[in-house]
Amino acid sequence: MRFTRNGLRRWLETRITRDAGLRDAGLLGALLFTALALAGCGSSGPAQRDQFYTLQPEVAISPSPQAVPGSLLITPLAARGFLGGTQILFRTADAPLQVQRYDAFLWDEVPGRAISEALIAALRASGSFQFVVSVADRAQADFMLNGELTRLEHLPTATPPQVSAAFNLTLIAQQDRSIQFAHSYSGQAPTAANTPEAMAQAFNRLTGRLLTQAMQDLQRLAPTLKRTLASGG
Repeated sequence: MRFTRNGLRRWLETRITRDAGLRDAGLLGALLFTALALAGCGSSGPAQRDQFYTLQPEVAISPSPQAVPGSLLITPLAARGFLGGTQILFRTADAPLQVQRYDAFLWDEVPGRAISEALIAALRASGSFQFVVSVADRAQADFMLNGELTRLEHLPTATPPQVSAAFNLTLIAQQDRSIQFAHSYSGQAPTAANTPEAMAQAFNRLTGRLLTQAMQDLQRLAPTLKRTLASGG
């Protein structure tokens, strides 16, 4: 069976309302959002164009009460499987163990790198360390911050529709490779509407909130990190 995009929308509205009794406008919109995103291959109309979105975490920057007189190297967050690519991932309530990818909705940069770059910018602006560098700077550093992105998903059929994210961070003293800090961050945030733009904005709010927590945790470590530097690692 082949549909135009508008025809598919009308058919889905009829079937969802008749067969499932789902009259909630928010849930109907979420289901249509997911279905239409996957409908390009079955449409008799023009193929849906790729839409690229920027993951730009909205970090709340606060000046650090104590600056660590050393340098910090932040590496891009590692990511396994689909998380290492640029397609935006989603998960539905009727298939909670199945991670799916939107065909036409993509990030313009690998998410793990975008999140790390946002943390670098925030720590530099806050004055938390004397220097904050990235792998591209090819610089030696007193501390290295590694991590892994473990979840970044749209949940279009949740009530209300939302996004979910999780990552972990580990801070290592370079001289003796001792772990100074290890923590995991996770959360959810609702989408303001059932649109791709609202989804991207929700991801930016959520990752920004989690990075704000991480930055504040690192700022609180300043006395410990100063003692580590004074003791030579």
